[in-house]
Amino acid sequence: MELLGYFLDALTPFNLMLALMGVILGTVIGALPGLSATMAVAVLVPFTFTMEPASGLIALGAIYTGAIYGGAFAAILVNTPGTPSAIATTFDGYPMARRGDGGLAITLANLASVFGGLVGAIALLLLAPPLAKVALVFGPPEYFWLAVFGLTLISALSVGNTLKGLVGACLGLMLSMVGVAVVGGDVRYTLDIPAFLGGIDITSALIGLYCVPVILDLVSTRAAHLKVNTDVAKGGMRLREAMGIAWRSKFNVVRSSVIGTVVGILPGAGGSIAGLVSYTEARRSSKYSANFGKGEPDGVIATEAANNATVGGGFIPTLVLGIPGTPPDAIILGALLVQGIKIGPALFNDETQVVYTFIFGLLIATVLMLPTGLLIGRYAYKSVVSFPKSLLVPTVAFMTVVGSFAIHSNIQDTQMMFGLGVMAWVLNRYGFAPSPIVLGLVLGPIAEQGFVQSYLIGNATDNISGMFFGRPISIGIIFAALLTLGYPFFTEWRARKREVQPLTERAMDAKAHPANLQPKSATPDAPRGLDAGAILLAVLFAALGIMAYVATDAMSPMGAVFPATISVLLVVFSIGLVIFVLLRKGNPSDKGDPAASTTRRILLTIIFGLWVFLIPVLGFFVAGLAAFGTMMVLAEHESRPAKTWLIRTITAVAVVAGFWWMMADVLLLRMPMGLFF
Repeated sequence: MELLGYFLDALTPFNLMLALMGVILGTVIGALPGLSATMAVAVLVPFTFTMEPASGLIALGAIYTGAIYGGAFAAILVNTPGTPSAIATTFDGYPMARRGDGGLAITLANLASVFGGLVGAIALLLLAPPLAKVALVFGPPEYFWLAVFGLTLISALSVGNTLKGLVGACLGLMLSMVGVAVVGGDVRYTLDIPAFLGGIDITSALIGLYCVPVILDLVSTRAAHLKVNTDVAKGGMRLREAMGIAWRSKFNVVRSSVIGTVVGILPGAGGSIAGLVSYTEARRSSKYSANFGKGEPDGVIATEAANNATVGGGFIPTLVLGIPGTPPDAIILGALLVQGIKIGPALFNDETQVVYTFIFGLLIATVLMLPTGLLIGRYAYKSVVSFPKSLLVPTVAFMTVVGSFAIHSNIQDTQMMFGLGVMAWVLNRYGFAPSPIVLGLVLGPIAEQGFVQSYLIGNATDNISGMFFGRPISIGIIFAALLTLGYPFFTEWRARKREVQPLTERAMDAKAHPANLQPKSATPDAPRGLDAGAILLAVLFAALGIMAYVATDAMSPMGAVFPATISVLLVVFSIGLVIFVLLRKGNPSDKGDPAASTTRRILLTIIFGLWVFLIPVLGFFVAGLAAFGTMMVLAEHESRPAKTWLIRTITAVAVVAGFWWMMADVLLLRMPMGLFF
């Protein structure tokens, strides 16, 4: 009966209003690339200090869960994760949108997010104290192997290009080591540039690696950015069809929700790892594994169910142990402390009313996400589809600049975002996907800290091998990692016994593989060329690895052990890639759409570069308005009447001024003024 009373407390009109407004605000903020769930919670925390603790927690929890779901919008519609937890949503969500199923993808994301969120919140309600004890068992070795297990997911992210995926993961790990070492305090790979001392911001890197290549490709062709689906054009989101798909994939939904809850319990893991792990498991068990990465609905379902389940799971160690499971949890933990609430094992006894009212409020907010998410998604998809490309390109570019700058009010983050974005476009052109790089960048600090701490403890106890290979949980994680790495090769063997499309490089060479099926107009026996671009990049990466290894001579033993290991692996994998390409003599990497305009790409790159580097000189508003207008003209492929250009000019001014006002007066960010403003 007590629980019923707490449920009724959560149902008061004020708490319901907070839950509804929180979900709406969180969804909108999460849909904007760079404005993550962490930022949404951090910005709105001060507004909760005047509320009752339970009401303030409900508002923050609703914003958090809404932002995690909102990240799927940008991931599906413009191939850019709105939040880091939506990384894996891009793999199949954007291909679905490209073929006209964007509305279906958003509806599937909504249904999966709601179910995953409910599973996480129910776990928080029923299993918080016993499940929190699991997190206490994890020490440095377990976190190291958990990060290694995460890195083995490149077998899922690099189908047909595992060696390139391994090279990309090593590049991401090298990027994660720029700045001050997480253990030992060594300053590494900064090139004597002060801006690199703080390392490379993950959110800025995400925006650059995923969004900038899309912008460059959008401007280069006359084709529409997304196909218009007739059902969506008439106002439907294909809800009945989505519910049918979700019901057929019910085991995938439940499994992914459980994975998200368990990963959320582990401090520091978060939604990005949960989404990648559940995506891998969904592909592993699917009869249509070869379709993943090409617009498979199960990929969207798995990711979105898992990352929203981490919301409830992450609150378990936060509330019971005082250990935040994710960055937003850390901010909410701080808000609780400001309210005078003592966090720890006694919380559920001392502050029962606050805790259980909050948990029921989180459940209510998750349920409210179903109608609000569908309503927002319906109009979001229609808006993006009907949005002129000449306005879409500069708007998305402007959001990348806003998102990367707003994190730390640091223009160097924006410049880094642009540089990584151009690099990602070049690498992607030669078969190096951005996802393994992002995975290495995200998991690098966790892997290094666990590795170095385990090494030090093992060395002190004269039992290094026992620290890494003698603990039961570590052995289980190692076994799971080996299964993940070996799965593509197992599927190739299994393909001989059942109709499953193999996924390894050797199998991709097979004429029967869908990736190699040519259109009828193509020559069936065309000579196979040499992937010279991949060889050149592999040689450059090997040289980079050698230079990085040499640089470890000036580091302390603690600061050098991890960079030296990764440098050697980068050299080995790069040499292996060269040998493989020479022996394979396969088709060269995809050079993109032959109808695309290279000149437009180059011009856009120059404009983008001038924009981010002239912001400190001209000021944020003036530089943004000039770049927006120039990109708008460059992205237009047809002549338009003067009235159209006038409307678009007014739109450009409104967008730039609106974001300026929001950043300067609402978020209270320090804006670079330059010569103007």
